[in-house]
Amino acid sequence: MALVPCQVLRVAILLSYCSILCHYKAIDMPAHQTYGGSWKFLTFIDLVIQAVFFGICVLTDLSSLLTKGNDNQEQERQLKKLISLRDWMMAVLAFPVGVFVVTLFWSIYIYDRELVYPKLLDNFIPAWLNHGMHTDKAKKLQ
Repeated sequence: MALVPCQVLRVAILLSYCSILCHYKAIDMPAHQTYGGSWKFLTFIDLVIQAVFFGICVLTDLSSLLTKGNDNQEQERQLKKLISLRDWMMAVLAFPVGVFVVTLFWSIYIYDRELVYPKLLDNFIPAWLNHGMHTDKAKKLQ
C-alpha cells in the first residue's frame, strides 16, 4: 500500500488550494463586504471548483488504495462511480473554467491591468497570492 508520487502530489495541490482559499478569505477587502462577497469573482469560484476537484481526486486515490485486493463488488461499483464523478468534474468544470480564468485574466491584464486587477489591490493581495490564484491552475491542469 505504498503511495505513488502522483497521489502525494494531489494531496499537496489540495493543501495549496486550501491555503490559498483560507488566505484569500482572511483578506479584509472592501469588495468582500458588498453584495455577493467573494462569490462574485470568477477567480474565487474557480479556486473552489479546483479545491473540490482535487479533494475528489484525493478521495478517489484513498478509496482505490483501501479497496485494492478486495473482491467486494459493491466497493468496486462505488469506486467506479467516484472515478466517473472525478472524470466528469475534470471535463466539465475544472479544466474549462480553469483555462478560461487564466486566459481571460492574463489577456485583459496585459491589455489594461486596471480592468481586472487595479493597483489598489496590491495593498490587499500580495503578488504571490495573485500568481497562485491566476497562474498556478494552468500548470496543475496540464
